[in-house]
Amino acid sequence: MPAPFRFTLEATDPVTGARAGRFETPRGTILTPTFMPVGTQATVKSLTPDDLHGLGAQVILANTYHLHLRPGEDLIERLGGLHRFMRWDGPILTDSGGFQVFSLAHLRKVTEEGVAFRSHIDGSARLLTPEVATRIQERLGADIAMAFDHCVDLPATYEKTRDAMERTHRWLDRCLTAHARPDQALFPIVQGGTFDDLRIESAEAIRRIDAPGYAIGGVSVGETKEDARRIVALVAPRLPADRPRYLMGVGSPEDLANGVAGGVDLFDCVLPTRIARNGTVLTDAGRITLTRGALRDVDGPIEGDCDCYTCQNFTVAYLHHLFKAEELLGHRLATIHNLRYMARLGARMRQAILAGTYGTWRDQFLAGYRVADEAVAQAQRDRRVAAWQAARPGLDARTAARKAVALAGDGDGLGHD
Repeated sequence: MPAPFRFTLEATDPVTGARAGRFETPRGTILTPTFMPVGTQATVKSLTPDDLHGLGAQVILANTYHLHLRPGEDLIERLGGLHRFMRWDGPILTDSGGFQVFSLAHLRKVTEEGVAFRSHIDGSARLLTPEVATRIQERLGADIAMAFDHCVDLPATYEKTRDAMERTHRWLDRCLTAHARPDQALFPIVQGGTFDDLRIESAEAIRRIDAPGYAIGGVSVGETKEDARRIVALVAPRLPADRPRYLMGVGSPEDLANGVAGGVDLFDCVLPTRIARNGTVLTDAGRITLTRGALRDVDGPIEGDCDCYTCQNFTVAYLHHLFKAEELLGHRLATIHNLRYMARLGARMRQAILAGTYGTWRDQFLAGYRVADEAVAQAQRDRRVAAWQAARPGLDARTAARKAVALAGDGDGLGHD
């Protein structure tokens, strides 16, 4: 593995293949498996860097597309780089922006050169190429950068999916040629949609590259959970065992439990922070909506065994009141709990792997975890699509759906925060 990055595989569960490892980076060691909070605009909404350290975050995400548009990599570089700009001293991973530009169907055109698009902020014409995306991430100073890829939305034909996959591979070569920072890890991304043979072909192609880590992309764009699990089972074992594996855009607790069993080490998603701002918190029994009338006078924490600041200091009744009164403190306290829950979940999975009992732990966890109602999630998605169409008369339903997913985020954790 290219210095100064090193991944040490500490244990593999004998039943499931789940892995526990240590990923050493210039700004600290990441213990895996772990969930990475998303801070698209150089901030995890409502939290300070001290909050993030306190709740156990090891690495956070920021987004190339959004930071390029505002405030711009020129300013961030001039002010000392992304770490100094946002005052986060741990590792940072930046998405390449590929997922965002894929979403702008009515504003972009994909060619072999790259993606020409118009800013969703001011309508200005922009061109994002593999070289530009790589250069932006280098100037931001991220510890882990993602290769610029071509993501397709579903449903997609076999021909369209193969074309995007092959372009992703060609763009990867250009990213590697452009990449010049030895203190930054560049992760290639496996694509191939829901087609097994394309996924296998893509995994085999990128594993030949001596990269510090590898990502599985295109699994949070509308496919079923069954498809996502199948893709992970196909791809993860074909990636180098001595490098970290990153499943992009996946963050429901049940999906982490299954993804780790599939051999994945790193996860990210806006789900925990987005649902927190909507008054929903995570527990081992499933999600709890704090605005429910039955919680109005509950004189106890969200979870009795949770050590987060919120559970240690506030009752469910108080949180219910904050959300009913539309007080911003409610957003912050729910976000703290949800991200601490995800950090504790990663630590518990790691402990079970090291003990050789992950298969049993996962089965017990999933047996007690109530999965979110997909019908409710779909209704939430439909409301966001309708809101986009109402705000932009004439926007077709397909484009509105893609836009709502990528820029506002999906109820199942898609998009960015």
